Amino acid sequence: MINVAVIGIIAVLLAITFKKGREEYSLYISIAACFIIILLGIGKLEVILDTINRLQAYIKINKAYINILIKIIGITYVTEFAASLCKDSGYHAIGEQVELVGKLSILAISMPILLALLDTINNFLTVR
Repeated sequence: MINVAVIGIIAVLLAITFKKGREEYSLYISIAACFIIILLGIGKLEVILDTINRLQAYIKINKAYINILIKIIGITYVTEFAASLCKDSGYHAIGEQVELVGKLSILAISMPILLALLDTINNFLTVR
């Protein structure tokens, strides 16, 4: 985490320096720093995926639900990353649209879980 913080601070300082004379370089530095930081963060995904697989071994959860959960996490991170870049570049409206489509994508991909939950509730109610 210290590496990420140092990269972030250095990128901000460089971006501020270039913002006065060469504003486009400021944007390029910001985007490059974001990609470097996200690449450093992707290494943490292995730990998360390993933990999810261990949890699945302890409790019997349908593999499809785990896959949906992983996709939702991925959509969330990609959406946040893209929306932040758009907003930082001065395109706030585009960033908002990226966030909206991300939310709709999460809702769409989670429908099987919602249907399974409603099925379970229906089975509990009709068994009596």
